[in-house]
Amino acid sequence: MRIGVIGGGAWGTALAQVAAHEGRDVILWARELAVVDSINATHENALFLAGVALSPTIRATGDLGALANMDAILVVAPAQHVGSVLAAAPVGGIPLVLCAKGIEAGSKRLVGEVARVVHPDAPIAVLSGPTFAHEVAAGLPTAVTLACEDEALGEALATRLAARHFRTYASTDVAGAEIGGAVKNVLAIGCGVVEGAGLGQNARAALIARGFAEMTRFGLARGARAETLAGLSGLGDLVLTCSSTSSRNFSLGVGLGRGEAAAALLADRRTVAEGAFTAPVLREAARDAGVDMPITEAVCRLLEGAPVRDVIGDLLARPLKDEAG
Repeated sequence: MRIGVIGGGAWGTALAQVAAHEGRDVILWARELAVVDSINATHENALFLAGVALSPTIRATGDLGALANMDAILVVAPAQHVGSVLAAAPVGGIPLVLCAKGIEAGSKRLVGEVARVVHPDAPIAVLSGPTFAHEVAAGLPTAVTLACEDEALGEALATRLAARHFRTYASTDVAGAEIGGAVKNVLAIGCGVVEGAGLGQNARAALIARGFAEMTRFGLARGARAETLAGLSGLGDLVLTCSSTSSRNFSLGVGLGRGEAAAALLADRRTVAEGAFTAPVLREAARDAGVDMPITEAVCRLLEGAPVRDVIGDLLARPLKDEAG
């Protein structure tokens, strides 16, 4: 199975490294010419994943047309750009494995829904789970969910991408895998705020637990399965991104917790904190679905510039309720 990768950032490069195990050929498309030149000349993505020696069987290109004859394409462009990139890609009926985590602004579509609109004939799969790119690229143990409604295709893709250090669990719950990945980014910002504001470990644990309750309510309302949300692509990813500054979303929250402005924190174009773009869209989608998501609402207020003390105070002042509610 010939694999192409759309996206030359850290995560796209790490997945290309996984797909190239055992000397298999992989073509990686990157927008940045510097990334293409670096990978082809030195087998390293010096811009986004410096210090990691890449497989010599990975070939980088700036031409989307080079992916025309792939058996599957991993789509690792940022969630807000997936639609525009796919519109320019020669996909046809090639299976798309969506690896971005977010909800499209305006349409409020999950990434898989965006892909279906742009390429209705392409089979869709979603790869999600607790994954820091630098650890995956370094060959450290990782487990992910690969969800595809076509069970046979999903199992074939999971087998093709599996490596000794990269364990893939097949699922047919595409919505669940996507929702877990999108919502956890927003909650990770909240956990970063707890860290940056010095609110303690008790507060972070409470936020993770109550955040998972929000994720579950929203996921069930959008057709996800509870067991998927409690798995690698939901709870697993949530725990990882809510506990480490290696998470761009957590790091953004730390800055907000210290009183820094969101605009300044988001100015570095080399990294994308997807949760900052997903949060306001998720808030609207939750309201449309009649789902109560107070932590998501709080993160949106913080991104809009509300003082941390006021937002935390309002959360703590909410009426007491049954935990199952």
